[in-house]
Amino acid sequence: MVPGESFLDVLDGLHESAIETIVCRHEGGATYMAEADGKMNQLPGIAMVTRGPGAANAHVGLHTAWQDSTPMVLFVGLIPFAHRDREAFQEFDIKAWFGTGAKRVMVLDHAERASEIVAEAFFAAMSGRPGPVVVGLPEDVIRHQIPAELHPPIPIASGGMTTIDSDALAKALAASSKPLFVTGGNDWTQECADELTHWLEKHHIPAAAEWRTEGTVPFDSPSYVGPIGYGRPRPTYDLLEETDLLVFVGTVPGDVITDGFLIRQDWNKKNFLVTIDSSLRGRSGPVSYQIVAKPDVFIRDLVKIVLPVKDEWKAWTARMRGEQESFATLPPAAASDGQARMDTLMANLVPTLPADAMVTLGAGEHTNWAHRYFPTQRYASMISARNGSMGYSVPSAVAASLAFPGRRIVTIAGDGEFLMNGQELATAVQYGATPLVIVMDNQEYGTIRTHQERHYPARISGTQLRNPDFALMAQAFGGFGIKVEKDTDVPAAIVAALKAIDEDHVFALIHLIVEQRVKAY
Repeated sequence: MVPGESFLDVLDGLHESAIETIVCRHEGGATYMAEADGKMNQLPGIAMVTRGPGAANAHVGLHTAWQDSTPMVLFVGLIPFAHRDREAFQEFDIKAWFGTGAKRVMVLDHAERASEIVAEAFFAAMSGRPGPVVVGLPEDVIRHQIPAELHPPIPIASGGMTTIDSDALAKALAASSKPLFVTGGNDWTQECADELTHWLEKHHIPAAAEWRTEGTVPFDSPSYVGPIGYGRPRPTYDLLEETDLLVFVGTVPGDVITDGFLIRQDWNKKNFLVTIDSSLRGRSGPVSYQIVAKPDVFIRDLVKIVLPVKDEWKAWTARMRGEQESFATLPPAAASDGQARMDTLMANLVPTLPADAMVTLGAGEHTNWAHRYFPTQRYASMISARNGSMGYSVPSAVAASLAFPGRRIVTIAGDGEFLMNGQELATAVQYGATPLVIVMDNQEYGTIRTHQERHYPARISGTQLRNPDFALMAQAFGGFGIKVEKDTDVPAAIVAALKAIDEDHVFALIHLIVEQRVKAY
C-alpha cells in the first residue's frame, strides 16, 4: 500500500483491525508485492493506492498480474462522487484506464454494497483464469456508516476431469512413445505438485517447467527435464518438436514457450491442454483435447490412471534428464583471478541453500543463472514476472520474506532493474524482511544490449549505465551491504551476507561487479 488522502477512511477502519498494512515506497513496488503474494498463496494479493498518479504508477503490477494469470485485487481511492466529470484534482476514468488490463473494474458508488463488491472482486480474481480486478473507492462514499453485514464468499469452480476426459488422456498416453508434461501457471498446491511428481516418476514420464515457474516438479526429480522459455538449453527447446504428445497442466503453449508462436505449429501434433480457462486465451498451435480443470482436481484424477511402463519412456526420460543434469551442474567453486563472476557466486551459494529456499526474479539476462543453477525443490520456490517486467526482484523478495519469515529468500537483480524499485528495501527494514539481494552489475541493460548487437552490430546506443555503490545504498537503508569486484572475494562475501541475515536479522545485499558481456550460457 502507498497511502493517499483519497482513502484515509479505509486506513482509519484498518487502524484497530487484525489486518496489517505494509506501507511501500512506490505504487509499482506495492502492486508487485501484491502480485507476488497472489502467486505464493493462491489467494488474491491486495494492493491499495490513491487516485490519478498513484493509479498510474500501479499499472505495471496490474499488467504483470494479467499476463501471469495471478489473482490480485487493486483498490484505488477516487475523487468524491459529487466531483465526478468536472476535471477535479487527480481525476481519471478508472474504467477507461484499467478496462483492457483487468478482469473487472468496479466502482463502489453505493456504500451499502461494499461487502458485496469485495466478495465479487475476490470471486472475479480467482474464478476461471485468475487475474487482476480493480475496485474504485470514491472518497465521499467510503465515509458513510453502514451496518457491518458481510457478504458470504462466492465459491470458485475448479472444473474436473470426466470419465471421458480420463479415457481420452489414458488412450493418448498409451499410444505415445515420447510423452512430455509441461507445468505452469500459479494455480497449484504443494500437495498436487507432490502427487504429480510421484505419478510421473512411477511411469518414467518427463516434465518441463514453463518459463519462470520452476519447482512444481522438483529440481532433483528424475522426471524433471528443465525449463522451457527464453534462454532455455537447446535440448529442452527441441523437446516441443520431438515429443509426440504434449500435456500442458496449468498453462497453455503461448508466445514464450513456442518461441514467438513458431514452435509446435504442425496441426498433426497432439497437444492436451489442462486449464480452467475454457477460452484458452494466449495459446498457440494445435489443440487435440481440452480438459477444463485446475491442476489439483486434474491431478486428483490423473493419479488414478495406471499405465504399463514402456522401455521407450524410460530411455526418453533418461536422455532428457541427463541433458538437464549436465546443464544444471554447478561450475567450479574455486575462484579465479580477475573480475567477480556470477558462476563463482552460484557455485558457492547453492550448497548453502536449504531445501525450501526460494528465488525471486525480475527481468534481464541476470536471471539466467537462477534458471540454470537454483535448486527449486517445491512449489512456489521461483517467483518471477513472466511478462518480462523489470523492477520486480526486490519487491517480490520483500513480499516472500514477509510471507515466509523462516525461509531463505534470494533475489537476483540486474543493475538497471534494481534502481527501478530498490527503494523497497526501506520497506524490508521497516517490517523485518530479510532477503538476500544479489545485484549483478554489468553497467548496461544487458538484454537490450544483446538485441542491439544482434540487429545493429557495433552501434551501441542508449543501453549503457553508470551506477552508484549499491552496497552503500543497502547500508543507508539499514541492511548489510558488500561490494565485490574480485572473484577471490566472492566466497567470503556470501558468508558475511548470510551471517548478517541469520544473526543480525537484516536483509543483505551483495553488489557484484562483473564483466559487461558476461553470459550464463
